[in-house]
Amino acid sequence: MTASVFLDTNVLVYAAVGTGKDAPKRKRALELIESEDFGTSAQVLQEFFVTVVKKAARPLSAAVALEWIEQLASFPCQTIDHQLVRIAIEQSERFGISYWDAAILAAAEALGAHTVFSEDLNDGQRYGKLRVVNPFA
Repeated sequence: MTASVFLDTNVLVYAAVGTGKDAPKRKRALELIESEDFGTSAQVLQEFFVTVVKKAARPLSAAVALEWIEQLASFPCQTIDHQLVRIAIEQSERFGISYWDAAILAAAEALGAHTVFSEDLNDGQRYGKLRVVNPFA
């Protein structure tokens, strides 16, 4: 189970519910989903569900959100286990970032990704072997 790139939660959220001023982000997110050899993690799928069902301006039903998750789960999806938690804690301390961001990086690295597409981390920054790219910049 490997992936060249890792898609953070915000990319998937824009793909599912990006409308209005976020329509260009939705288009870009869908392009990434359709063209990249990508992976995600259980954390990303959890965050995706909560965001599109509870926090979106135009929320999805739980059933529709689950359909998205089922489709996304057909791509490599890193599980969260005690080892990944340990690595995320270490990276959080090493890089001075939140545990949750470090868990994204740890999952991406576990999948063998070289790039993390995210608007939450610093565009262009390297975290060990990983490079962060803000696809909406």
